This record gives sequence, structure tokens and C-alpha cells, in this order.
Amino acid sequence: MIGRRRPLMRAAMVGGGAYMVGKNAQRKSQQEADQEARLNQLEAQQMQAPAPVAAPAPAAAPAGDDLVSKLTELKGLMDAGGLTADEFEAAKQKLLSQ
Repeated sequence: MIGRRRPLMRAAMVGGGAYMVGKNAQRKSQQEADQEARLNQLEAQQMQAPAPVAAPAPAAAPAGDDLVSKLTELKGLMDAGGLTADEFEAAKQKLLSQ
């Protein structure tokens, strides 16, 4: 009885391993099929969607508004930590001297 037990255990281990490998391969192929289906669906949606119409470019703003927007942008950069106070002052002086 002991002699027969080991071959059965070995067969169970090999069969269990083969089952897990097959199950993993099946899961992976299902994931690939799902991904391919999603890609096809997105491509179909892009084909059906109309091309966006480009908005006309806004007219050039007066120089005063441009200066204010640039100063506001510089202040935002300084507040975010992108510029030091000295760099902000130097850039501000450069804009104001133009």
C-alpha cells in the first residue's frame, strides 16, 4: 500500500500543476480578447464621431491686457514655487521695461 501511494501523489501534483497552467493560459487569452474588443469599440466610436471644428482664433488683445496676463502668470508661478521672489522681481522688471 505504501508503494502505491507515492505514484498517486506524484500524479496528483503533476495534474494539479497542469490544471493551473491551463487555467492561467485561459485567463490570459480571455484578457487579451477583452482588450481587443475594447480597442475595436473605441476605434468604432472614433470613426463615428464627427471631426471637431476648430474655433476661430481670438483677436489680438491690447498690450495692457497682455502685460497683466503675463504678470498674473508670473505671480502664479511664484506662488506655486516655480520662481523665487528675486526671479519674480527680475521678470517683472523685464516686462515693465518693454
